Amino acid sequence: MDLTEAIETRHSVRAFTDEPIDPGQREELERIIAEENAAGDLHMRLICDEPKAFRSTMAHYGRFRNVRTYLVLAGVPADDLEERCGYHGERVVLEAQRMGLNSCWVALTFKRRQVRRMLEPGDRLVVVVALGHGTTQGVPHRSKDANKVATGLPGSPDWFQRGVEAALLAPTSINQQSFLLTLVDGRDDDGVAPTVRVESKGGPYATVDLGIVKRHFELGAGRPLRWA
Repeated sequence: MDLTEAIETRHSVRAFTDEPIDPGQREELERIIAEENAAGDLHMRLICDEPKAFRSTMAHYGRFRNVRTYLVLAGVPADDLEERCGYHGERVVLEAQRMGLNSCWVALTFKRRQVRRMLEPGDRLVVVVALGHGTTQGVPHRSKDANKVATGLPGSPDWFQRGVEAALLAPTSINQQSFLLTLVDGRDDDGVAPTVRVESKGGPYATVDLGIVKRHFELGAGRPLRWA
């Protein structure tokens, strides 16, 4: 399974079995997290065998069960911190899917005070991702029509359409899919990659969503491009 296939097979899962992440999976996840931390100047961290963060009324309200492993997404406060967490965190999520692990992005329904204790001094906690062996594989989320999230889609290059399709499979807060993709410059000559713009249309954690959408679009497009 490659990452584009992981995009298609991954669905949010909130209930997990007692089966732990095995040492090989943990080692590989730690390696990927280290790569993405370096690439995104982040302080993501994998927490294993720690159930307290999801033992709360809010977690019960969010229908989370038996979460013992999760990814903490955090970093030094900056205007683009949330977007970087979304972009680099989603690679970890998709790699976990390739390993046979399930996941769910979580913004509110966990004990933030518990998780903040694990941060490096001065860091800001953005969100977490629950990880583990799901009791199910989840179900596909409803998606908007592609023309609602992309301008100029008819007649656009195949790679742009593939990118939009992958972006629609991105997990977003409350499934809001509050983004708009535009092909700014589709020229592909003289070694200059085409330019794409993605805009947020607002909503909770929309900037985290933008990062996730960018990662999905790039993987779906399957070619070099520039972001406006």
